[in-house]
Formats: sequence, C-alpha cells, structure tokens
Amino acid sequence: MKRAIVITLVAVTCIFAAGWSGVLGYPQQNDTLHDSTGHIGDSAQTAPHSMPVSEHTEPAPEKAAAHAETTEHGGHPQSVAIPVLFALIVILITAKLGGDVLERFRQPAVLGELVIGVIIGNLTLFNFHGLDFLKTNASLEVLAEIGVIILLFEVGLETKIRDMLSVGTTAFAVASLGVIAPFFLGWGVAVYFLPEESIYTHVFVGATLCATSVGITARVLSDIGKVKSKEGQIILGAAVIDDIMGLVVLSVVTGLISAAASGNDGGVGSGTILLVVGKAVAFILGALFIGSLLVPHIFRFSLRVKGKGVLLSLALAICFLLAWLAEQIGLAAIVGAFAAGLLMDEVHFKGYSDRGEHHLEDLIKPISLFLVPIFFVRMGLLVDLRTFSDPSILGFAGVLTIAAIIGKQACSLGVWKKGTNKLAIGLGMIPRGEVGLIFAKIGAGLTLAGVAIVSASTYSAVVIMVIVTTLVTPPLLKISLLRKKKGEE
Repeated sequence: MKRAIVITLVAVTCIFAAGWSGVLGYPQQNDTLHDSTGHIGDSAQTAPHSMPVSEHTEPAPEKAAAHAETTEHGGHPQSVAIPVLFALIVILITAKLGGDVLERFRQPAVLGELVIGVIIGNLTLFNFHGLDFLKTNASLEVLAEIGVIILLFEVGLETKIRDMLSVGTTAFAVASLGVIAPFFLGWGVAVYFLPEESIYTHVFVGATLCATSVGITARVLSDIGKVKSKEGQIILGAAVIDDIMGLVVLSVVTGLISAAASGNDGGVGSGTILLVVGKAVAFILGALFIGSLLVPHIFRFSLRVKGKGVLLSLALAICFLLAWLAEQIGLAAIVGAFAAGLLMDEVHFKGYSDRGEHHLEDLIKPISLFLVPIFFVRMGLLVDLRTFSDPSILGFAGVLTIAAIIGKQACSLGVWKKGTNKLAIGLGMIPRGEVGLIFAKIGAGLTLAGVAIVSASTYSAVVIMVIVTTLVTPPLLKISLLRKKKGEE
C-alpha cells in the first residue's frame, strides 16, 4: 500500500514538473475558446475565471495549424492533440486521487474531483503557471460539456417515472417546498450582497439553490440501511421530483436571460415569461409523450441491425438529439439529456438483454467514468480563491450557504403523516452536489450586454455553498435517522 502511494506521488510530481517546465512544447498562454456549444460555457471571455489573452495571440485555428506544423522533439511535427492528452493525464489521475481521499472519509468522490480542480486552478498563487491552459483549452471544454450531458442522461436512466408517482402527494409537496423556499431565499441574499448586479443574476443565484443531489443522499441512506424506510422513500422521491422542477426553473431562467439578451431594451414582459415557462414545460412533457410512443418501435427495429454497439449508439444518438433540440428552442442541453434518460425504460430494449447483451446502464458507465470527472475538475479550475480576499464575497458565500440549508428545511412542512422524522427529510434534501455546479457553470456561460450573468466572485461563492452543503449532509442525516431508530428500540 505504501509503495503504491509513493509511486502515485512520484507520478503526480512528474506531471506537475512537466507542466512547469513546458517539456511538451505547449505554449503557456491561454487558448481562446472560440467554440460555443450552448449555455454550458461559451468562451474564455465569458468564463468566470478566464485569464487575459495576449494581444499577440494568434486566432485559434491559425494557432492550432501553426502549432501542428512546428517541429518538436527530434524534428517530428507535434500533433494538436498532444496538449489535450497531457491535460487528460493530469485531470484523470488527480481526479481519481482526490476522489479516493474523500471516499476514505465517507464523502462522495465528486467532491474530491472538485477540490482537486480548485487546487490546480489556484496554483498561480504560488507563481506556478504550467497548467494554466487547462482553464481555457477548447477541447477540454467540449469534453466537459459532453460529460455533463452524459451525467444527466445517466441520472434520467436511473429515474423511474412510476417510482415518482408511487411516493404520492407527500413527496410532491416536499419537493415543491424544497424548490420555492430556497429559490426566494437565494434571490433575497443575492439582492442584498450583489445590489449592483442585474435582476437576472439575482434570479439565477436563487435557481442554483433549487435542486437536490439525489446520488449523495441515496448513498447515505444505503450506508445506514434506510433506503426502504418511510423517510428514505419520501426523500428519494422528493429529490427526483425536486431535480425535475429545478431543471424547469433553470430552463425558464435561462430562457428569460436569452430573451432579454436578444431584446432591444434588455427587458422582458409577462408575455415573454409565460412563453418561456410554457416552452420549458411543453418540451419536457412533449419529449416524454412523443418519445414514449416512438422509442419502443425504434429499439425494436434496431434489433434487426447487425454488429456490436447498436444499443449504445442508438441511445446516445437519442440523448444528443434531445440535448440539441433543447438548445435549439432556448433551453439548456442538460434538460434534453435528462428527458432522454427518462424515456429509456428497460422494457424498450429488453430484446438486447434477452440475447445476452449488457444493460444500457452498464454500457454508459465507462463513458461516464471517463468524461464526468473532466467536468467536475474543470468546475474547480474556474474557482478563483483570490475573490475571497474581499470580505463581502466571503460573507456572501457564508450567508448563501446558510440560506441553502435553511431553505430545504421548509421541506418538512410538506410532511403531515404522524411518526415521520421530519427533520431527517429536511436534512436529506440539503446537498446540492453536482446539480448546483451544473447550474453555476451554465450561468457563467450566459451573458447580457457582454457581461457574464455569474461573475467570478459569484461563481466561487456558489461552489463554496455546494461544497459545504455536500459535506454537512451525510453526518447530519445519519445522526438524525439513527437517533430515531434507537428511540424506537
């Protein structure tokens, strides 16, 4: 074990040394993100932590061509893929190390990936600039965007509509309160601490507090054997409904910002608001209704296609199609990806299972394990710790975290059955995890009059909120549920 740790540390040291000395011949200036694929990150100019680009920097296509033609290492042309390969080495190794450390403390691996990103992204504080290009490399941005689409597709796969309906009105009431209260609390906190920002920034900060991380809460409940308990079923059902409501809120807010950005006066009326709300709801319901009619026939027909990987290719094509359609009508791509996952009921591709092929979840998992850590590490990379030198930003992060925790305690008001641990239900809805990060990153990619909706300081504050809510939930939820269990005994 000690030998493995030493080898790992040596490998990481070599990676950082390579980045410091630039042995790969990769220029230390940041690449301009000239490629935009939607709401999730647009360019170096709109990224919350972008480094200024030198006036003498070549346009990205010309720079890439010039770099490819440059003779390096013994006279052989260096491929433009070399910097990306080096970046993947750094990200994948450090992400797994960070995840391992956090899991040893019974925390989710995603938190370790995020923290590793924060550390790497702020090495400039120690005058280390060898990895600065990780923050703005266009290829990594694309991989991260695909990663988050795969993540939401995976969440949709694990979500069963029939299970949501089975938990009844209690879970729906808990989820509704868990969206409304944090939204308005977050909005109020943003108005107080960010008075100079637009109303769209205030609303978006409120939206980042809406959703709940199902995965983190589910793991805690599984660890203590309470998944099948009354509280466990309510929490999990409400968390799933909460996520769907949160995605609708996200779609509405991003739609309003896009409408304001395209308008002459930068404002929107009640008609526009109703239109955006209707568009978001219609897309999700329409995708589920039309998809439920077409998908079974598509998968049955695909059984006639010879060759391997048909199920995976078709499922990904449907996922990317709905993500693309969501973007085309002004919604976030992750909304379409989530809807695609909801459509993929096991009965639709039972024919593949009958002939001995792997389940879709098993096929998606390796892709997710590769791409999703890239997304979370990049989220950490964009956190600028220098913003916390301003006491007001630190105060904003603290109060926003408190609002995020208190807001979810309103969920307990939706539980009216006697004998139910209301406190545990409120605590189980606290963690924002990956969902909060996704919302923040989308906000960082939205602009209004050339200004990012979520600034570098606001983004950093939201990330702190996500980290704290994710850390405090496991111990508090365990104490609450196990204490009740001892009382019953």
